[in-house]
Amino acid sequence: MAIELKKVSFSYPNGFEAVHEVDLRIEEGEKVAIVGQNGAGKTTTVKLMNGLNLPSSGDVLVDGINTKDKTCAFMSKYVGYVFQNPDDQIFNSSVRKELEYMPKYTKMDTKEMNRRVERAVELTGIQKYIDSNPFDIPYPIRKFVTIASIIVSDPKYFIFDEPTAGQDLHGMKQLGYLIDELQKEGKAIITITHDMEFAVNNFTRVVAMAHKQVIKDGTREDTFWDLDVIRESRIKQPVIAELAHDLGVDGNVLFCDELVAKL
Repeated sequence: MAIELKKVSFSYPNGFEAVHEVDLRIEEGEKVAIVGQNGAGKTTTVKLMNGLNLPSSGDVLVDGINTKDKTCAFMSKYVGYVFQNPDDQIFNSSVRKELEYMPKYTKMDTKEMNRRVERAVELTGIQKYIDSNPFDIPYPIRKFVTIASIIVSDPKYFIFDEPTAGQDLHGMKQLGYLIDELQKEGKAIITITHDMEFAVNNFTRVVAMAHKQVIKDGTREDTFWDLDVIRESRIKQPVIAELAHDLGVDGNVLFCDELVAKL
């Protein structure tokens, strides 16, 4: 089971092409970071995975289902999308109501709904805010509310668009924890990020995009030590990799203990 993009291109109604002939396959249970500068086609690409965008050419298959044949609402049962700006997603007057909205809409059994809500709250660490108005709580916490609302829906594939924006160290650790826990449950996590430290610490597969295409799809070591890819995608190497490079140390070093061992 997988998400497959096969020679997928996407153009907006004004004719602007945002993605050009992208081939990408993400298996169930994988953790994948997608990196690259603004305009590279990252967000457009992930929105193709759940039917928010439909390809102008090529095909997007989710567990064999062609997104062209289904509504976005149908695809959301398979692929959950967490927007970059939580205010684009939240619309209820309390965190609890936000998390219970979809279960109630789909007439889920109350016991199952409560179990899912409790699990989502635990994973995201938002217990103290459960009865608050989401718009009265800090922006970084609102991001966890949107993540929790998708966890409650229990899709097989999760897309996080810039989840680290505005997060402090505690928030970063919480994100890493919930990503690992979701993967243990067999979920795939696809994350767009400009934070290379977050990418290297939490993802073993890194996809780099530039010029509306995938220019590298490999392990974090292969991607972050390919200087041509670093330049073309206009990203920075993670700090330890950059330091190792400056010191003339080779060998795909990404972590402190690896650098110490090389020295």
